[in-house]
This record gives sequence, C-alpha cells and structure tokens, in this order.
Amino acid sequence: MITAALRQTGRLFALAAEVSRAIFRRPFQFREFVEQFWFVAGVTILPAALVSIPFGAVIALQVGSLTQQLGAQSFTGGASVLAVVQQASPLIVALLIAGAGGSAICADLGSRTIREELDAMKVMGVSPVQRLVVPRVLATMGVAVLLNGLVSVVGTLGGYFFNVVLQGGTPGAYLSSFSALAQPADLYISELKALVFGFIAGIVAAYRGLNPRGGPKGVGDAVNQSVVITFLLLFFVNMVMTAVYLQIVPPKGG
Repeated sequence: MITAALRQTGRLFALAAEVSRAIFRRPFQFREFVEQFWFVAGVTILPAALVSIPFGAVIALQVGSLTQQLGAQSFTGGASVLAVVQQASPLIVALLIAGAGGSAICADLGSRTIREELDAMKVMGVSPVQRLVVPRVLATMGVAVLLNGLVSVVGTLGGYFFNVVLQGGTPGAYLSSFSALAQPADLYISELKALVFGFIAGIVAAYRGLNPRGGPKGVGDAVNQSVVITFLLLFFVNMVMTAVYLQIVPPKGG
C-alpha cells in the first residue's frame, strides 16, 4: 500500500514536471486555453463572491470580538483584512476551483481516457499533455489569480460592513488600522498562493483524469479522489507557504 502511494505520488510529480516543460513548448493551444479559462471562471465567479461575504463577515465579527476583549478595537480592521487577504481568500478560491473547475476537468479527461481518445492522439503523434492538460492547468492558474483579487475585495467590503454597522466601529479607525498593519507583500503572497493553488488543483485533476480505473465508475471515483487530494495538498502547502512568508517578511513596523 505504501509502495503504491509512493508510486502514485511520483507519477503526480512527473506530470507536474512534464506540464511545466510543455508550457513553453510550441504550439500553444490558445483556443483551448481561452475556452477552459472561460468555463472555469463561469462556474466559480458567482460562488466565490457569495462565499467571500460570509467569510469576511465571520472573520470581522470574530476578530472584532477578540480585539474588544483585549482592548485593541482600533486594530480590528487591519487584523480582519489581513486574515481575509492572506489566508481566507486564496483558500476560498482554491477550494472552489478544485471543487467546480477541477472536478469538471477530471471528468472530461477521464471520459476521454476510457474512450481511448488519448491513446488515439498518441498514435497520431499528438501529446495529450500539451494539447489538453497544459491549457487546462494554465486556465485554473489564471482564474485563481484573478478570482483571488475579487474575493479579497468582496471579503474586505463584507468585513468592513459588519464591523462598522453591526459592531459599532468607525470607518476611520477601520481604514487607519489597515494601513498601519498591511503592506504590499501581503497582497503578493496572497496572489502567489492563488497561483500555486491553481496549479495544484489543475495538476491533480488532470492526473486523476488521465488515470481512471474501471470504466465510467472509475471516472466518478477519480473525480472524488481529485477533490479530496487537492484539498489535503492545499492545506499543507498553505501552511508551508505561510510559515516561510512569516519568517522571510517581517511585520510592518517590526
């Protein structure tokens, strides 16, 4: 069992390396990329915007309650916005892309695999990775980066509304605390996380779609496995990237 798991992990990393090399190889499937980008964006924009509002509200309410207990209400805005931008926003985007876009990518590639379309492409000298996988992985990465900005803005506005309206905070204190604690590096790490998470979601979905087992039922199982594996990898990578960021980039004013 351990050997099989290690073998699957090695194949996943091999696919990631092959996709990374194929990104810069000609010809680039621009039309396929645009179609996949539009599809992934279409199935994730509205859910991401709707989910980010309660996320921002919950974070603002929780942080506001905690800062009130500590007597540091003036830092509510900065702390809640940093939590949304650095942590909540990339994870929301990644989970939605993996759950909506990634599952669709896995199902599409899996159905092509069991119909032996990919084997036919290989016989004709066409690389399935370059033709099908690369545009899909780039699409998930691009949508993740752009969607991360949308979720950050919507989540911040939601936190601002709930802090100012429901908790009696002042707009000036909310904005001044944000400018006092935040720095451009916080936005950079957020976008970098979204880019990496989009790559992981695309690679895992493509890998499971290229390796289904047992016909149509195997495709359904592969879709479920791709979502679960992506979630586990995302939380682990997020922990590592956050720890490295906090060690490299000092806090503002520190």
